[in-house]
Amino acid sequence: MSALTKTFKSMSKAKLAAVVVAIAVIAVFPLVFTNPTVTEIAIFALMFMATSSAWNGFAGSSGYFSLGHAIFFGVGAYAFTIIANDFKMAPTSALFFLMPVAGVFAMVAAVGVGAVALRTKRHTFVVITIGIFFIFQLLGFNLNVTGGASGLQVPTPSNWNAATFNNPFYYAAAILLGFTVLLYWIIKRSAFGLQLLSIRDDEERARGLGVPVWRVKLSAFVVSAFPVGMAGALFAYLIGQIYPQTVFNPLFDLSWALMTLVGGIGTIVGPLLGGVVLESIQQYLNLYLSNVDIYLIIYGVVFLAVMFWMPRGIVPTVVGAVKRRRGTPTGPTSIATSDDKQPAKPDQTAGLIVTAKGATE
Repeated sequence: MSALTKTFKSMSKAKLAAVVVAIAVIAVFPLVFTNPTVTEIAIFALMFMATSSAWNGFAGSSGYFSLGHAIFFGVGAYAFTIIANDFKMAPTSALFFLMPVAGVFAMVAAVGVGAVALRTKRHTFVVITIGIFFIFQLLGFNLNVTGGASGLQVPTPSNWNAATFNNPFYYAAAILLGFTVLLYWIIKRSAFGLQLLSIRDDEERARGLGVPVWRVKLSAFVVSAFPVGMAGALFAYLIGQIYPQTVFNPLFDLSWALMTLVGGIGTIVGPLLGGVVLESIQQYLNLYLSNVDIYLIIYGVVFLAVMFWMPRGIVPTVVGAVKRRRGTPTGPTSIATSDDKQPAKPDQTAGLIVTAKGATE
């Protein structure tokens, strides 16, 4: 609670007002736009904003790009469905409370995946996460517990009001998004977040300064799996039936990475902007065009345009332009003391990293 209080106290009035407005807009959206098609698009947009934020919380902070996070999405979806079916749980709003349980299963899977993949360097890590992902997808096709290629049926609510059927899923996705953003907002301002940034900037130097590099990377990797697993559970409940190719989908990882890079990797707002724009476009095209894969072309065009004109992403580029217009110095973020906000000298940086180590052990 103290960390949460500090977080809000450190926010400027403008940022706090923006957060309040965003929460208000999200809260009233399904009450204003009651069309089921619109609310369904909004559900997927919120879900992918949350998963992109979780992906960015690990990749943007540590510098390790994962193309295997869809593993945790699939694990969460299957954990949710198997538990609901085996315990013959009624398809009511109470099933949403299974989402954190599915997230825990995803974290358990992340411990095993991370224990193997994170012992490698960054470029090798990308390749290994891809390989492990396809192992999980093959398990989904071949294990009896997953239903194989036939998939599994998810309990579907039958007595909910048709006009407001999407609303519980919408608000569950909104809560998931709020939780994920708040989680990484706090982490980014913590000693643990400082350790992650030191690993991203210079892993060997961080190790030499006493940061437990492998343990910090694994912890961040496991934490990032929790929201993704919950999103997988929500996806399963919304869709009503899951298959290995739909929940262990390699395009999810590419989408999360693209949304983050377009919006601005390492920022809080970047994945949110990328998620709401690109996922909304995808869902709209899927609904109204016969070629469901045309969104990949749109993604490619948007990505190339942003990388050509705004290589740091939309949010960092816009923020930099505003600061230059105001005459505020811009440049790479540096570690600064809370008193003078000046860039830290090398010896100060070392002291801060060692302090962070002590704070998290």
